[in-house]
Amino acid sequence: MFVQINTDNQIVTDAESNERLEQRVRDKLARFEQRLTHVEIHVTDVNGPKHSNNDKRVSLEARPNGHQPIAVHAEGARIAEAVSSAANKAARALDHLFGKLADKTRH
Repeated sequence: MFVQINTDNQIVTDAESNERLEQRVRDKLARFEQRLTHVEIHVTDVNGPKHSNNDKRVSLEARPNGHQPIAVHAEGARIAEAVSSAANKAARALDHLFGKLADKTRH
């Protein structure tokens, strides 16, 4: 599974922090690793230099093999919090997708 992190120009980032975010997503989606080709994460600062609660927005797109991509969004006060929330939402969406597929093959 290839993980790509994109940030807007308001987000200050480095290789180490990107690696921590990538690992967080990999941990949350580990059980789907063989079924995903690509995970793309977009991090934006909604309010720019103004600080407020929940001003970091994360869009996460997971691309399962042979299926349409699944996109989720989350907001948080900190980037790590928003990434974790988005990864949790993606895991629930993938559980739903693969659960429906398993139900179809059983019937």
